[in-house]
Amino acid sequence: MSRALQRMAVEILELAHGTDDLVLIGIQRRGVELAARIAKLIEQSEGAAVPRGALDITLYRDDLGTVGPKPVIGETHIPGDLTDKHAVIVDDVLYTGRTVRAALDELTDFGRPKRISLCVLVDRGGRELPIQADIVGKSVKTGRDERVDVQVEELDGRDQVDVIR
Repeated sequence: MSRALQRMAVEILELAHGTDDLVLIGIQRRGVELAARIAKLIEQSEGAAVPRGALDITLYRDDLGTVGPKPVIGETHIPGDLTDKHAVIVDDVLYTGRTVRAALDELTDFGRPKRISLCVLVDRGGRELPIQADIVGKSVKTGRDERVDVQVEELDGRDQVDVIR
């Protein structure tokens, strides 16, 4: 995972042409921790702090009715106005594309970035929407009866990615 994150940090810098207008936005839950790690790697290599934020997409989901009567809503924090910024959405797993669609809807409530890119640790295929990541740590083809679980040290006590059948 650490090698993938290092590579992803370099690819973000190349895609954004540096750190000047760069903002990293992690999707709650594990995307926030991954964005923090990537921001730290960029700061170590470039000497510049990258603003970062967090999105909780719960209320933007297209299946909110199936979540239950009292969905748990996490923090959304955006580090200032996104207008004319290059916002990079960071998530742990890309599957159907519906989480990213919700994140795009929510993100535009905070301004109009000049560009939005998507960075994911694992792309497992199986898209239901025409969404693709700009930066991928690892591509893993999975079936509908499988899932990909990502664990991060900050929340789970270890870094691990598992394909569960």
